[in-house]
Order: sequence, then C-alpha cells, then structure tokens
Amino acid sequence: MRVLQASSYTVETFESAIEFLGSLNQHIPDCLIADLQMPSMGGLELRISLTRAGFEIPTIIISAHDESGSRERCSAAGAAAYLLKPIQKKELIAAIKAVTKVI
Repeated sequence: MRVLQASSYTVETFESAIEFLGSLNQHIPDCLIADLQMPSMGGLELRISLTRAGFEIPTIIISAHDESGSRERCSAAGAAAYLLKPIQKKELIAAIKAVTKVI
C-alpha cells in the first residue's frame, strides 16, 4: 500500500471481498488488486462476481503460490494481470499502468 501511495495513487483497503463489493454503490475504482487466496471469497471468485454483476473493473490478481492453472483461470475470468509475490515495485506499477491504460 505504501508503495502505491508513494507513487501518488489513491488507495483504499477492505477487510474482505464482500466489504469491497458492498462499497461499489458508492465508488467504482479505476483498478482492483486482489489476492488469489483470501478468506471467504478469493480473488478469482471476486473477479467472477464482478463480471456477473456487470462491473468491468480492471483487476490484478496476486498470489504467493504459482498453482497449476491459476493464471489461466484468472485470465479466463477477466483478470487483466496475474502477479506472483514477492512483487517488485516496478512490476506492480507497470501492471497498474497497463490495466488502466495510463502511460
């Protein structure tokens, strides 16, 4: 989070995917970064829920585990990027710029 704030991004954090989904009636973010493995609803399930609800938020999925097929499933669900931890600052900023079309 500090890396993004230091790069002049406005950052919001949420306790859960459910909390994030509940916030969408107030504000739609330019980009979403979600962990593949989160309690209750992981990043892949969140991405699928967004699509079903009609939200096309550019989504970056991050994971500490490069499980077989995860990248492909996330991509098929509409994730714009899939990054493995530990994530380097330049890699994260490049991914955000790419998915939000910021140059």
